[in-house]
Amino acid sequence: MDKKDQIINVATKLFSERGFENTPLSLVCEMANVSKGLIFHHFKSKNDLLREIFSKTTGLIIEISEAQEADQPPRQKLVELIRSFFAQLESDKMFFQLNLNVMLPPNTRALLNDLIKERSSFILDSVKSIFDEIDPENSLVLSYTFIAELDGVTFDYLGIFDEYPLKQIETHLINRYAE
Repeated sequence: MDKKDQIINVATKLFSERGFENTPLSLVCEMANVSKGLIFHHFKSKNDLLREIFSKTTGLIIEISEAQEADQPPRQKLVELIRSFFAQLESDKMFFQLNLNVMLPPNTRALLNDLIKERSSFILDSVKSIFDEIDPENSLVLSYTFIAELDGVTFDYLGIFDEYPLKQIETHLINRYAE
């Protein structure tokens, strides 16, 4: 792993655990075993580092979306999307925790606003294209509802409940959307 990736990985971990505002660059340097000069060689600022990390996490979301087979029936696409989402949520909690920690606080939300809008539009368009095939008249409302359900699961799983029935909820959503 090169030094830039090492910085990104350490900063991602720290931002997800401590939040962006509570993570000084000196801690990133210490944990990544690099100098501040090296960080500034790769990134103009701490804000630039955060934007790079957020862009990388958006890339993961795009990969999940593109993994769907275009020729599948729409309900099967939803099932595969649900499965991919839950598998990612379970295997990469840090990714989702980072998103909560940077998308909700006003300061980081403002810093990432253009990237958040771009990501949100991509997600909405991807989900809506599936619901357009199922129920064109209600596809927008169904899309927002579906996204809100997944967002709620993420929030509850990461921050609210100690014992969360993730597999049962996944099965419930699959059964509901596969019909």
